[in-house]
Amino acid sequence: MDADAYDEGSNARHGPDGPGGPLREGPVSAGAVPDDASRAAAAPESGGRGAAAHEPAPGGPAIETPHAGTSHAETLHVATPHAGTAVARPFPPSEAPPGYPVAAPAPALTGIAALSLRHQIAAAFALAVVAVVACVHLGMVFLHVAPSNTVTKQHGRAIDEWIYPEFEQNWKLFAPNPLQQNIDVQVRARIRATDGGATETGWYDLSALDGAAIDGNPLPSHTQQNELRRAWDFYAGTHDNENRPVGLRGNLSERYLRRVVLLRLDREGAGGKGAVVERVQVRSRTTNVRPPEWSDEQVSDKPVLRELPWWTVPEEDLTDARTTEASAR
Repeated sequence: MDADAYDEGSNARHGPDGPGGPLREGPVSAGAVPDDASRAAAAPESGGRGAAAHEPAPGGPAIETPHAGTSHAETLHVATPHAGTAVARPFPPSEAPPGYPVAAPAPALTGIAALSLRHQIAAAFALAVVAVVACVHLGMVFLHVAPSNTVTKQHGRAIDEWIYPEFEQNWKLFAPNPLQQNIDVQVRARIRATDGGATETGWYDLSALDGAAIDGNPLPSHTQQNELRRAWDFYAGTHDNENRPVGLRGNLSERYLRRVVLLRLDREGAGGKGAVVERVQVRSRTTNVRPPEWSDEQVSDKPVLRELPWWTVPEEDLTDARTTEASAR
C-alpha cells in the first residue's frame, strides 16, 4: 500500500471524523480496497461512530484508519499477509511529518572503536606493552624490598640492574626494625681568602638547612628532600667504621659527597665573596628518636658523632661546583 495514502496532504484519506470529512477519491495502489468498497466499509456503526477498519479486498492487506482523537503515529500499521502482524512504518528524520514516529539515528562511535582497524591494532599493542612493563617493574620493586629469598639470591644481579639508580628504594618490606634515628650531616671548611689569609669556618648543619627549606613548602623539591641524605647513605654503605672504602664504589661515593657539600658551602657563601675552599671535613650527628609517652622503651638521648678525615678539594671539583651552582641560579 502506498504510504502517501496516510499523509496529511490534500490527497490524504481520513475517517468520518477526520479533518476532511468523508473519504475522497484518490489514487489507489495495486491490491488496495476499491473506492466503492471503502465507502461501504466506512458506513456508520450503531451509536453514530465510524468503523475503525475497512474490509479488505480479496488478496489485499487490512487497512486501519484512526478513530476520532487518535494520532496517526499510534495507528499507522499495515498488516502483512505473510506475517499477519501489524508493523510500524517510521519515516526518515528528513521526511517525517509532525506527529509521525522518527527512526533514531545510529549512536556515534567513540574511543578506540572510532579508529580504523590498523590504528586499533596499534593502540592495543601499545597498551599491551605498557601493561607488561608495568607488571615487570612492580615485580622487580617487590623483589627488591622483599626479604632475601630464592628468587633474589638467584636473580639478584638482574634485579639490581633494573632498580639502580633510578628506582632505588630506601625501605624494606616486613622490616623488623624501622629506622628510629635522626641523622644530621654537617660540614666545615678551610678557606683561602682574597687577601691570602686562611680561615676555618664553623660547622654548617646542612640537614637543618634542608629541613628549614622544606617546612611550610607544600611541594618541596627532590633535591631538598633526598640529595644530601642519599649522598651520606651512599658513603656510609661503601665504607667501614674506619672510613676505609669497601668495594669499587667507595671512591665514587667519597667524591659525590664532597661535591654535594661544596655546592652547599658555595650557596651559603662560606668565607665571603672571592674566597676559595681548600679543604672540607664532613661529620654526622646521630640522635635517637624519643619513644612515645605510653612506651616503656628507654633510649639514650646523647648524640653520636662520626667525623670523617679532612679532604683536599681538587680544582675540578671547585669548577664543577661553581658551574652547577651558576646554572641553578
